[in-house]
Amino acid sequence: MIQFNLQGSITAIVTPFKDNGDIDSKSFDRLIEFQIENGTNGIVVCGTTGETPTLTETEDAFMFEYTLKRVAGRVPVIAGSGSNNTDECVKYSKTAEKTGVDAVLVVGPYYNKPTANGMYLHFGTLASSIKCPIILYNVPGRTGSVIPVDVTMRLAREFENVVGIKEASGNINNLATLIQQRPKGFKVYSGDDNLAMMGNLLGGDGCISVASNVFPKDFSRMMAASLSGNVKEATELFFRYRKLMDLLFIESNPIPVKGALAAMGLIGENYRSPMCPMEDDNKKKLLAELRNLNII
Repeated sequence: MIQFNLQGSITAIVTPFKDNGDIDSKSFDRLIEFQIENGTNGIVVCGTTGETPTLTETEDAFMFEYTLKRVAGRVPVIAGSGSNNTDECVKYSKTAEKTGVDAVLVVGPYYNKPTANGMYLHFGTLASSIKCPIILYNVPGRTGSVIPVDVTMRLAREFENVVGIKEASGNINNLATLIQQRPKGFKVYSGDDNLAMMGNLLGGDGCISVASNVFPKDFSRMMAASLSGNVKEATELFFRYRKLMDLLFIESNPIPVKGALAAMGLIGENYRSPMCPMEDDNKKKLLAELRNLNII
């Protein structure tokens, strides 16, 4: 297996837009610096939180290159390059690989609902087509299908560039099973902010996070504490931010996290349809908790 040592707080960063819908590079610069200055260990660009379903292929390629340039080697950059079409997934991943990203994050094929063998063939074809490290992404609530644990383990054993998984099923047992059964060197990242601390205490490797967009310093501290076995500090931070982590999913991601970042003055509150601004009652709850935590 290719050596891939990234652990800790890995932010699935939002894609800020201008009022006219164009990508807002200046705001994105602020977000990158905010993350790195506050201890984030890695950046995922063009993931779910980055509204990648609404980005064009050209915009994806631009974001890969722009992020690498702005980060300038300070932390690893991971590119979201998944598709429900295997040929397109290979194409997008090759584009990402050419830019020099440290890894690609590849979601299980959505909508198609492939069989377990179809999942294996999809990821196996990709792994045979690129040399770049691949992190699988299991998020059945979004895709409508599951990457089975046995398929994940088979891919990890047979392809040296399948180096990890983002497990976002919302089930701590799934996370624990992956940690228990993984081959040496295979990384298991939580894709659920509210399970990440517990996953780390079980032997996980951190979190590919939404919440770290908003409070990167303390989320990174929570990851570091739980990775080192400091249960007291990890649980204190977890309970401090537990309500906020829940509120950041009170509506479909990334609607609340963009609302929070806009309230913090880091971006404009702009979305691409079908994403849209928060309902007023939900926004009031989110802003109240941000004030309670002195984030705004």
